[in-house]
Amino acid sequence: MRIGIIAGEASGDILASGLIKAIHKYYPDARFEGIAGPLMIEAGCRAIYPAEKLAVMGLVEVLAHYRELSSIRKELIEYFIANPPDVFIGIDAPDFNLDIEAALKAKGIGTIHYVSPSVWAWRQYRLAKIARAVDMILTLFPFEKRFYENHNISVQYVGHTLADEIDLKIDVPAIRKKLSLDIKNNQSVIAVLPGSRMSEVTRLAQPFIATMLLCLQEQPDLVFVIPFVNEKTRDFFTQELSQQFKGQGVLRQQIHLFNCCSREVMAAADAILLASGTAALEALLLKKPMLVAYKLAPLTYWIAKRLLKVPYYSLPNLLAGECLVEEITQNDVRPEILKDKVLNLLNIENWQDKLKIFDDIHQLLRKNANETAAQAVIDYLRSKGKLPASDPVVSANDSMAEEK
Repeated sequence: MRIGIIAGEASGDILASGLIKAIHKYYPDARFEGIAGPLMIEAGCRAIYPAEKLAVMGLVEVLAHYRELSSIRKELIEYFIANPPDVFIGIDAPDFNLDIEAALKAKGIGTIHYVSPSVWAWRQYRLAKIARAVDMILTLFPFEKRFYENHNISVQYVGHTLADEIDLKIDVPAIRKKLSLDIKNNQSVIAVLPGSRMSEVTRLAQPFIATMLLCLQEQPDLVFVIPFVNEKTRDFFTQELSQQFKGQGVLRQQIHLFNCCSREVMAAADAILLASGTAALEALLLKKPMLVAYKLAPLTYWIAKRLLKVPYYSLPNLLAGECLVEEITQNDVRPEILKDKVLNLLNIENWQDKLKIFDDIHQLLRKNANETAAQAVIDYLRSKGKLPASDPVVSANDSMAEEK
């Protein structure tokens, strides 16, 4: 069995690697190739191109990389048409993957798209293209399944891997000990996540750092914890931090920087200030009060605002169907606005009902996503005669590992 697969960015790499491992449990000889991140490569996928080639964000920002992306897309289409896989799976990256899927489907190659494009939110004209391009959509969230069913597009809801990975209850003291955080009983911990992409960090570092300074000037015993995905974003943030906290050495000691361990840092916190994105979903699953902020390039924001079809943009609000989490956008992302809102997050009484809804959503999203997605792919291949009708036998070792 040969499967073409393309994923961009870290989140796609995680989903794709989990899917590859789950399929390999049933079909160890299955071969995967395409655009792959390090986790996919480790799981056995052959990388024709590295996943970071697709890590470009925003309508305007993509234009700077358009020529290179178009060349890569053309080459991959030609490759997969010349070497047809049993199925092609595009993981997220819809602006890149849908064109490939449409071209391959037109040549009789089966196509599955994993992670719904946000057509329920904006650019709904893409629905016609999706219908032409894919045989099936695998969605992370239940409201997406209902949306596609209403538009007669084959869909399966598989749940979210983060909901599977994150425990329903978090041992906060143990995580703080693991991070070597010496927190006194009367101290509150606030996590700050300015984004995983350099473009996000360059826009949010200044207002987020100024917000921390204002909060510490009002409550000097606060502790701030900040994780970074790489040295590049950490270096930029640290330079801005040194400038704004110049002459504030005592307060600067209340800020702790970490490499990579964003989930643990969020779990250790009492509240979170973050850039909109997957981190907001993690904060929900960790049952943390949060404030979501976001800034885009001005032209990208102007376009997006006019195309948006939903009242919210953060995942907690979209999943709840109501505004549980306050969203601060664009020119309102200023320290004088953010400071009081961040401090108000520490009033836990205001969050009890919301955190109960967070727990309900967590349980709804727990569907053993890797296994569910793999079974959906296997069932699809079986329906197309690419696999035998009988279920493969999973080895005893795999069964024991799954139970653990």
